[in-house]
Amino acid sequence: MHRRYTAELLWWTTLLGFLLGLQLVLTGCSTVPSPERFAVEDLLADAAFKAPPQVPRPDLVFERSPEMLAYLKQRIEPLAARIGPQRAMIEALYEHSALQIDYDAEYTRTARETFADRRGNCLSLVIMTAAFARELGIPVHYRSVYVDHYLSRSNDLLFVSGHVNLSLQLRRFSPVGATGDGADWVIDFLPLPAGAQQRVHEIGESVIVSMYMNNRAAEALNAGKLDAAYWYARAAVQAEPRLSQALNTLAVIYRRHGQILLAEQVLRHVLAREPDNLAALGNLAVVFGETHRGVERDQLTKRLAQLQPVRPFQYLDEGIAAMGRGEPRLAQQLFIKELARSSFSDEAHFWLALANHALNDMSAAAEQLVLAKETSATQSKRQVYAAKLQSLLQASAQGGRTP
Repeated sequence: MHRRYTAELLWWTTLLGFLLGLQLVLTGCSTVPSPERFAVEDLLADAAFKAPPQVPRPDLVFERSPEMLAYLKQRIEPLAARIGPQRAMIEALYEHSALQIDYDAEYTRTARETFADRRGNCLSLVIMTAAFARELGIPVHYRSVYVDHYLSRSNDLLFVSGHVNLSLQLRRFSPVGATGDGADWVIDFLPLPAGAQQRVHEIGESVIVSMYMNNRAAEALNAGKLDAAYWYARAAVQAEPRLSQALNTLAVIYRRHGQILLAEQVLRHVLAREPDNLAALGNLAVVFGETHRGVERDQLTKRLAQLQPVRPFQYLDEGIAAMGRGEPRLAQQLFIKELARSSFSDEAHFWLALANHALNDMSAAAEQLVLAKETSATQSKRQVYAAKLQSLLQASAQGGRTP
């Protein structure tokens, strides 16, 4: 059945990483409502949300555990005496490390959680690496990397991911190799192909802390924990009031909590600085729709149509609808179009596998399940895709069509 996509869009930082909210019913173009500025303190509503046992604390993000300090003493410092602290940290954590740290975007971890779990998303890995660098006295520079934004969705939330890395002084490094080009060591958990160029800009540690808090707010929101989501979003806004992604997350939380006026105020505050912010425009359209301001909502959706003619996941949703009507060939074409826009969509790879299976192309179905597994950002989803692939292969070997 076709799902009319009215998800709020959350921008966060994972492989990439943040939280935005977006409702799109796209047509032409028109005007945007006059934005307004508010003091950040006026956008908070502590009394409306149950306080957690411990309010999120920025100082815990980079906190080093006793196990981390022991690893530093036993493994990194002896190496540093021979090859220098930067190179020693790279080898001990990543290149020749016994830690075996895996990428996993299930949730965003602090430095000590990442070390203990041996896994994390790109933001978690940046935080853990910076925590070790701090102990060694190595200056760290955080960098926001311009990449094509990766879209994913869960429940009725749409997530847009960005990417961060960090640099140490002296030379350049990536997990797949190192070059002595005279620049800083750049540690990147999503290395580009050889010869590719990155566009980056340096960001402060307050932005990293805000991104962490914003990710945790998004994760809590996705789990339906509105009170926890609010306190994380509040911490994100306080850590870096200029981060529009955190303000957008706060607005989504307010709307879902019934604080419609506050949601509108926060979104207008964002639009006062960023008139073309897609997340704020889309979420404000949702607010207008819920408060029966159809004319204003239509103005915003027309403006969104001008800025983004094809809505997120449009071809995927149309393909799913085609599958529901028993048209796997059309669905296959639509899933391929979706992947042409976002090749890292595990959901699109999975549905293309189903379409290929329905067309009795088992080899292509298996190939897409492998890609779904490889592009999934969480261990739990990778396990699901791996199980479906194994079932498909067994069924094919036995001459059956259905796993």
